[in-house]
Amino acid sequence: METAFTPFASLGGGILIGLAATLLMLVSGRVMGATGILSGAIWGPQGRDWRIALLAGMATGPLVLLALTGSFPAIEVPVSTLAMVLGGVLVGIGVTFGAGCTSGHGVCGMARLSTRSIVATLTFMLTTGITVYVVRHVLGG
Repeated sequence: METAFTPFASLGGGILIGLAATLLMLVSGRVMGATGILSGAIWGPQGRDWRIALLAGMATGPLVLLALTGSFPAIEVPVSTLAMVLGGVLVGIGVTFGAGCTSGHGVCGMARLSTRSIVATLTFMLTTGITVYVVRHVLGG
């Protein structure tokens, strides 16, 4: 398995995420944590409209790319459905114990110099590095 090096696409995506997080904070005073937005859209008693609109924007991104370039982005999923489900459950557990996700802590919290978010983001990155090493070099994935 090889990791693609896409600096321009990554930069563009990062700029759009930062812009979206900044606009959400300016307009509504809310932190853009994707899992919190998703759970609020599903189970939240109020304020669902903006959450659903934001999630719709995330989901329709490939359609915008199709309109601009004439093709959908290439998506490769090198793991089984079971591995994705297990990964999703583990992320859900981590988000619960970490009081937020990578977008909430890594983008918004670090921008506010939140100590909790800096520690959480360092934990995410360390865990990710260990996981990639184990999967690629120990398990041979």
